[in-house]
Amino acid sequence: MSLLDFSSDAFIVSFFLYCAAFMLYGVAVMGKKWSNRDPQAHVERWGKRAFIASTVALAAHLIFFGTRWAGAGHIPVSNMYEFMSFLSMMIMVAFIVVYAIYRKSLLGLFALPLTIIIMAYAAVFPQEVQPLIPALQSIWLKIHVTLAALGEAFFAVGFAAGFMYLLRTVDFSGKDKSSRRQREWVEFTLITIVVVVGFIGSVFAFRASGYEAVFVQKTTSIDTEVQENSTIEKVIYRMPPIFAPYNSEVESIKPFLGMKEPLLETPSWMNGVNAGRKLNTVVWSLIVGLILYGLIRLIVRRPLGQALQPMLDGIDADDLDEISYRAIAIGFPIFTLGALIFAMIWAQIAWSRFWGWDPKEVWALITWLYYSVYLHLRLSRGWQGRKSAWLAVLGFLVVMFTLVGVNLIIAGLHSYAGAD
Repeated sequence: MSLLDFSSDAFIVSFFLYCAAFMLYGVAVMGKKWSNRDPQAHVERWGKRAFIASTVALAAHLIFFGTRWAGAGHIPVSNMYEFMSFLSMMIMVAFIVVYAIYRKSLLGLFALPLTIIIMAYAAVFPQEVQPLIPALQSIWLKIHVTLAALGEAFFAVGFAAGFMYLLRTVDFSGKDKSSRRQREWVEFTLITIVVVVGFIGSVFAFRASGYEAVFVQKTTSIDTEVQENSTIEKVIYRMPPIFAPYNSEVESIKPFLGMKEPLLETPSWMNGVNAGRKLNTVVWSLIVGLILYGLIRLIVRRPLGQALQPMLDGIDADDLDEISYRAIAIGFPIFTLGALIFAMIWAQIAWSRFWGWDPKEVWALITWLYYSVYLHLRLSRGWQGRKSAWLAVLGFLVVMFTLVGVNLIIAGLHSYAGAD
């Protein structure tokens, strides 16, 4: 067995160990209601077991990272599969650091799903080792990416604690306008998470079925009907084509639920050969995610936020607020070093300029400015509690767009990371 094969096995082992640790945290938190003895002792006992399982899972994750590094010959952070795998590992490192300080088992019930979802998202992308382009062959890349990911991991823990604060404090039975608005935004955040899960599930389901549709698309270098400037591109869909590529013909298509041809054509204003495929993926993610959300609602028979709130009974909201703030306060200087300072040094070496307004650079700056405002409002204006929690939640959405949206939607010098 090669190192890369062993590395892939370690990835799978760590994923299932994280799932087991998540279930143990669930037993720790939810099982206290049925404990015949001291509920707090039950939480501590099962929380300790869950933490041990989390630590073992992280060890397997570290083995994956080390063996892939050794097998590939370079640090495995050069594409979406490798970077998102590394980010999920850093989230667990950040969680363990915060857990060691505050000893709050409930945090694992919200931090572990982030790790699991990001690992599953990473597995969507091609896992082959790719040769490094010249811009990536620098020690400053290692420093830049690892520190940036570690900072973002602490932001993720801050998001988890902030969202827990909202679930703990939002009045789900209130009739006033403010309570209703808070409930709606909490539910929207949960729907967003479910849609991401739906995207991952739909990708794996269609991949397992071997689905494929192939289109031939004619593109022109100028916006005219002059055909000598035209080129032919093949676009392969792994999901049934609700939206076909603009100005394309079907080469082959596998029927799905009686659908033998695309329903619609991608709008002409959506530029790029893969624009139709990405739009199609987004639509399928929304469809599967909303169906999944509807099924969960049928099972629990109430809003998800309201169903989750009882899990936080007995948790001090001020502790959650403090954890969220401390996690972000730890992550901010790390992110500053990794995503800005060392990134600019790397940019100077790779592209002979410190700053070039590349989309990824711009959004990294937006992320840094956002958390700068968060810390300013927290420390100078006294924005604590619910305001601070919402800022932590929205901030992580900015982080995820910087990581995922920019790579997959906006073209730029960092687009190599979004190859799929």
